[in-house]
Amino acid sequence: MLDYAGLEALAAVVREGSFERAAHKLHVTPSAVSQRIKQLEERVGQALVLRGQPCTGTEAGRRLCLHVEQVALLENDLRRKNPELIPEGQAALPSLKLAVNADSLSTWFMDAMAAFTEGSNELLDISIDDQDHTAQRLKQGEVMAAVTATGSAITGCNTWPLGRMRYVAVASPAFVQRYLSQDATPQSIAQAPMMCYGRKDSLQDQWLQSLGVDGRRNAARHFLPSNQGYSRALELGMGWGMHPVQMIESELKLGRMVELIPGQSLDIPMYWCHTRSAQASLQRLTDCVIQAAAACLEPMTAQ
Repeated sequence: MLDYAGLEALAAVVREGSFERAAHKLHVTPSAVSQRIKQLEERVGQALVLRGQPCTGTEAGRRLCLHVEQVALLENDLRRKNPELIPEGQAALPSLKLAVNADSLSTWFMDAMAAFTEGSNELLDISIDDQDHTAQRLKQGEVMAAVTATGSAITGCNTWPLGRMRYVAVASPAFVQRYLSQDATPQSIAQAPMMCYGRKDSLQDQWLQSLGVDGRRNAARHFLPSNQGYSRALELGMGWGMHPVQMIESELKLGRMVELIPGQSLDIPMYWCHTRSAQASLQRLTDCVIQAAAACLEPMTAQ
């Protein structure tokens, strides 16, 4: 059987990013935390923590941290059904690590979170990443579940289709007048300054590619990893970019933003994936996610 005092120390170090902060959370000394992890590493025969600023878990360390989280979920379920077995206060509240793309978090996923937390005591620990990369966090054992654009099977995980998030290419009227006044064609748009959420954001390139244009050679790119800042930058005419219809519809109706090529949207399929071993514990969260997505996203079967 694994040493759960060592696992608790490991999870605290990876979560807090340092031995000192982990020690503070566990109400012990940093040397005690270090000793517990050392004994655990000797027992499993490999390194579990990468010392640095911040400290991070090795692949094995991250998977052990997920194991700790799953045990906490099981204990929480047991306490809820049989409170006499685990008295209140003797077990920490479980924290669920999830990876979600920023656009889902800014639209429909918040409703799923609210519905889930309304009827439970579990805590949510959300990491934001591009929808094409959240699945990697799941594969690497960094999170227990993820919203992702990857529909292919992930070893050890269950996957549910959620729907399609619809994006349109937009810019401010002033930007269109400055850069695209002659003709807003895919070729001319590909040469104009582009807004990207981050280095992983490929939505603009995917949209151009769907229109038969390779925009990857366009070096005129702004990078702004903030949904609010991204929207504001578009309004101020810094560049053009892809935007979820749900977040830009009112601005289009008011004429503050312009769809560059009307009717040429980009639909990104979204999926919910979680570790198979935690299926029972995550069933209610899964139900909340599927219900919230159905109310906002386009159906998968729609053309």
